[in-house]
Amino acid sequence: MRAAVKAVCIGGFVGGTLDLAFAIGFAALNGLAPATLLQVIASGWFGKASFDMGAVSAAIGLVSHFALSLGWAALFVALAPRLRVAARPWLSGPIFGAVVFLGMRLVVLPLSAFPRPVNFDMPAALYDLLSHMFLFGWPIALAARSLMPGRRI
Repeated sequence: MRAAVKAVCIGGFVGGTLDLAFAIGFAALNGLAPATLLQVIASGWFGKASFDMGAVSAAIGLVSHFALSLGWAALFVALAPRLRVAARPWLSGPIFGAVVFLGMRLVVLPLSAFPRPVNFDMPAALYDLLSHMFLFGWPIALAARSLMPGRRI
């Protein structure tokens, strides 16, 4: 059990950090400040009001991002032994990242208060997909691999 919690925490925080760093960099290239990006995340809770809440909604966006990251990592770690995917993190990580990308865009965001229409406009959606596959899914899969006998993080 301790190993599973460790894998969730390491995978979720590393994957969440890499994904967020990419998102902040991409947003900056498009003229969006990091705090505003975090408010975009918090808009899933508060809708358009998030952009009037300042640092409070930015902080809530940051916490929400990592809570989701840990939740997705926990799902992978729970399913990995049953699906036998942890042995191939180079394959299972990107596949899981793609599932997370689709889950966020097709389920989580539409069910939230997110104030913008969810789209798959290129190239931004492709970059987001690749980030989820390789910067988010891989670290989670590598952390889960540590649960295999004889493996360590």
